[in-house]
Amino acid sequence: MTHPTPRPDRTPRTLVGGHPDATYTLRFDGRDLTAHAGQSIAAVLWSAGILAWRTTRQSGTPRGAFCGIGSCYDCLVTVNGRPNQRACLVPAQPGDTVTTQEGTGRADLAV
Repeated sequence: MTHPTPRPDRTPRTLVGGHPDATYTLRFDGRDLTAHAGQSIAAVLWSAGILAWRTTRQSGTPRGAFCGIGSCYDCLVTVNGRPNQRACLVPAQPGDTVTTQEGTGRADLAV
């Protein structure tokens, strides 16, 4: 069975006719990223090629989105100073400051 050659002009956005109303900037670990209206923070990070944005408490192993629906808590980030935010559920907002979360996200709780 042969598969058709993918066409670069056929992306999910072009297939459904999606055109975000607005784009804006948020900062992730000091880096400006472009966000589209309606994207989650995880989607913004993925779009920028960032796949890991948290480290585990015990071993410091990198983590990113796993389930994508808020059940697993692997995608935790700190958003505007608030730790333990699930990047797959939190809508990106203009001017957000997002940082990699290490361990529990709070130095006084780290084990």
